[in-house]
Amino acid sequence: MKALFTTADCGSITRVAGIEVGHFTETRRPTGCTVILTREGAVAGVDVRGAAPGTRETDLLHPSNLVDRVHAIMLAGGSAWGLDAASGAVRWLEERGAGLDVAVGRLPIVPAAVLFDLLVGDMHIRPDAGAGYAACEAASTDDPAEGNVGAGTGAALGKIFGIQQAMKGGIGTASVTLDGVTVGALVACNALGDVIDPHTAQVIAGARTEDGIHLRDTRRALLSGEQPQPLLTGTNTTIGVVATDAVITKVQAHRLAVAGHDGLARSINPVHTMSDGDTLFSLGTGRSGKSLGMMVLTTMAAEATAMATARAARAARSITTAQGLFLPGIEHLGRI
Repeated sequence: MKALFTTADCGSITRVAGIEVGHFTETRRPTGCTVILTREGAVAGVDVRGAAPGTRETDLLHPSNLVDRVHAIMLAGGSAWGLDAASGAVRWLEERGAGLDVAVGRLPIVPAAVLFDLLVGDMHIRPDAGAGYAACEAASTDDPAEGNVGAGTGAALGKIFGIQQAMKGGIGTASVTLDGVTVGALVACNALGDVIDPHTAQVIAGARTEDGIHLRDTRRALLSGEQPQPLLTGTNTTIGVVATDAVITKVQAHRLAVAGHDGLARSINPVHTMSDGDTLFSLGTGRSGKSLGMMVLTTMAAEATAMATARAARAARSITTAQGLFLPGIEHLGRI
């Protein structure tokens, strides 16, 4: 097999045939939503690992349940209120005749997951159905924007010692192609823990030292006896989608989502905590007409997810909220 991935081009989830991505970025405060569209439908799965998830339509994706194809996945800020963005995607898809045939019409299936960004600006401003509709209107097969856009607009990471020592999170994407089959990932990182470079194992973003200039290295800090000061349960979360154009079954889609969490474990530490709602969806469009086998596909899924998570941190840029909260991006480290 010939690998078409290089470190110079991390790819994106839209390199997967049949996938479109659209962002809605709120201008009144840092929040937004991101839709991953598959208008013709895709086999789907999900794996929820965090202890404080905010989700919609995840039970139907269990391998033993009836519906095996979805038409979009919605990722949003706004905590539980942000789940309303999925309704906008349902309306947009229905207007275009996409969805499950239920005899009297077509019902678009749009699972969703949200992250908590209510500490960043006015919590009363959050993605709604109109925001979800707008994200669909913006969707395309172009490589999606990364960083402070869509579901990653209000994301923060490295919050285990308090929000004042945290950094800006964001949204990132990557893909791997082998022998004509592509696996891509899109990740909105709002993690409690640090973000790790999956290739060097070095901390690249996360909790900062008291002077705000350097990275604290959460794993080492906790193991040396420092006490965490995490925010309320559920105020963190990394959410995302793993997609492939390989031919897969619903059971295999579930395993692909499971493998995606291996990528999160390589790129976030700690991950899957009681204060995170980490959730990964998977999509299989089948557009390549072939499969490489699950051993290879799951390896590609973990790799793409790990790279997308690192991209989310690297693409994020500093913000200062109206309340004066400063969340630096990587560009500020060492010179705050």
